[in-house]
Amino acid sequence: MDFDFSQLSNPLQRALKDMGFEKPTPIQKESIPLALKGYDLMGQAATGTGKTAAFGIPIVEGSKKEEGTVALIMTPTRELALQVKEQLYQLSKYKGLKVFSFYGGTPVQKDLELLWKTVPNIVVGTPGRIKDLIMRGLFNFDNLRYFVLDEADRMLDMGFIEDIEWIIQQLPKERQTFLFSATIGKEIEELARKHLREDYKFVRVITEELKPKIEERLIKLSSSGQKLSELEKILRDHLLEKIIVFVKTKKDAKDISNELKRKGFHVVSLHGDMTQRQRENSLRLFKEGKVKIVVATDVASRGLDIKGVSLVINYHIPEDPEVYIHRIGRTGRIGAYGKAYSLISPEDTRALWRIKKLKESFAKV
Repeated sequence: MDFDFSQLSNPLQRALKDMGFEKPTPIQKESIPLALKGYDLMGQAATGTGKTAAFGIPIVEGSKKEEGTVALIMTPTRELALQVKEQLYQLSKYKGLKVFSFYGGTPVQKDLELLWKTVPNIVVGTPGRIKDLIMRGLFNFDNLRYFVLDEADRMLDMGFIEDIEWIIQQLPKERQTFLFSATIGKEIEELARKHLREDYKFVRVITEELKPKIEERLIKLSSSGQKLSELEKILRDHLLEKIIVFVKTKKDAKDISNELKRKGFHVVSLHGDMTQRQRENSLRLFKEGKVKIVVATDVASRGLDIKGVSLVINYHIPEDPEVYIHRIGRTGRIGAYGKAYSLISPEDTRALWRIKKLKESFAKV
């Protein structure tokens, strides 16, 4: 029998209805029944296809608030940790589960004070901060039944493997493990063989209906000095749309956002020199539609699920072609239509060639 949300408990059905979930996405339809039967999972699906609920729903369904800490979810970035925490919080609101996130860039003292006073049922966090808190003896994982590695490929890219291996050693051997990744390479397969049970299930969902429908457009300029005026022209042509402008450096993000403000645009920036509070505030304003434009470095290019982004602009072309793919993936979410414009000056030729070669290799898969 096909899985649908009516097969879940009443508290979870109510939460899903509040969240506007009408039917499961393909990755949820494939993953949730297997997870509810107790299998470990390795899941592959594009960003924006509902992976968080694919592991979050089974965790919430199988958890009780009086059991202590039952789930640990690892994410590569603090932005993704916040996003995952928010969705798990909404999913579990009628079950009263305590869901907290822990990540670097914030005072550890606040985490200590929170954990001295309360026991979270679901812990979401980045590897460095979670390892730090475990070493301080602030988590009791005796009742832990679920462990999730989200965006596992990104974890490896960012060099977190040693921290992840150390954290896994601190967890009960008898647990359910979910490993989700946009790409599955040899390192991910090795991670699965090492830490998932032998009978784990591999769920791979790549469907036409969920493939991004993104119109990619190259705007060729005779010099990089023309980029700012071209950007202003594009923004004025798309005043009512949600737009992310990707730039190379933190200084670029500051300078370009300030220049756009000077020209009358409502804009926020997102980069590594901002405090966590500043970054969260920028994201909140953008998500709520109070500001339509965000100028961002690649801190925002992966893992953020911001609804309604209709246009991505590459002010600077990234050197790494995979970063380009992740950037434009901020639009065209879950099969929606989106646009990605790239401002190309002569010095961008080599980077553009690398992107074209990568896209050719994708076409052959």
